[in-house]
Amino acid sequence: MKIVCLPLGYYQTNTYILYNEGGSKCLVIDPGYEAFHIMRYVNQLNLKVEAILLTHGHFDHVGAVRPLVADTDCAVYINSRESAMPEMMTAGKLYFTHTYDEGDTLTLAGLTFTVLATPGHTPGSVCLDFGDHMFTGDTLFAGSCGRVDLPGGDARQMRQSLARLAALDKSCWIHPGHGPGSHLGKEKQTNPYLV
Repeated sequence: MKIVCLPLGYYQTNTYILYNEGGSKCLVIDPGYEAFHIMRYVNQLNLKVEAILLTHGHFDHVGAVRPLVADTDCAVYINSRESAMPEMMTAGKLYFTHTYDEGDTLTLAGLTFTVLATPGHTPGSVCLDFGDHMFTGDTLFAGSCGRVDLPGGDARQMRQSLARLAALDKSCWIHPGHGPGSHLGKEKQTNPYLV
């Protein structure tokens, strides 16, 4: 699996483009800003966007969804619990075509992943587990974790979600919604929110 990370917008939200080498389709994770910039990379790679995957519904992770859909007519996946968030946090009514939740395994653009429900930052936050790579949104960062003081945040749920990630019996790279990537093994040893 090939991964392109584009930190975009005022909050430098990590937007990811995922594809198989030699494949014709790709996935886009958390397109928060600058749809034109995302599409420029997709077009340079000669790919078609099959689906947008959202780790949660905050405006800085979904802002480019509608223009990307207008360009590509792709599917959009999110956890249905994000619909309960106030529109001030999502910059309007969330747009999606499909929902996913805990334990769902999907294959899109030739890539298979499993959904882990990790509420806390928002009610419907998820991590997307592609085996050797996990996309953690704003649940887990390198050396830190997401905020819980915004509308829809829940400190108790965040502690439970982080404990769940710490207990995973797997070795994988993590790709957060902001900041640099890391490795789950390193985070288990050094991240104060996982130790």
